[in-house]
Amino acid sequence: MLPNRPYLLKALYSWIVDSACTPHLLVNAEMEGVQVPASFVQDGQIILNVSPSAVQGFHMDSDGVSFSARFGGTPHHIFAPIAAILGIYARENGQGMVFDDDYEEGEQPEPTPPESTPPSSGRPSLKVVK
Repeated sequence: MLPNRPYLLKALYSWIVDSACTPHLLVNAEMEGVQVPASFVQDGQIILNVSPSAVQGFHMDSDGVSFSARFGGTPHHIFAPIAAILGIYARENGQGMVFDDDYEEGEQPEPTPPESTPPSSGRPSLKVVK
């Protein structure tokens, strides 16, 4: 299967913007391929305001997120590979999602087997609950 992170990011971004909130991305700034202004990185991470009013040329696809924005009045081109995006949330209420940081292109977590259930007799059974 295809990785689900790009799809989740697109959906959550749309949901946050449609809810009239400000979407922010939490990005691992130390990952290869990340292009962000180093002076704004703290503890190896950067939080990016990606609201339509704050950025220009916003583009999100299965490779990453790119846009132009001003940091301290200076224009910068930003690129964050999908694997470097650790989370997306709304500034106003914190609603969003944080992702595992062990993302690899094309790799999905191993499905966990369901807990064993007793074999069924073939007939459904119901219990009356009072």
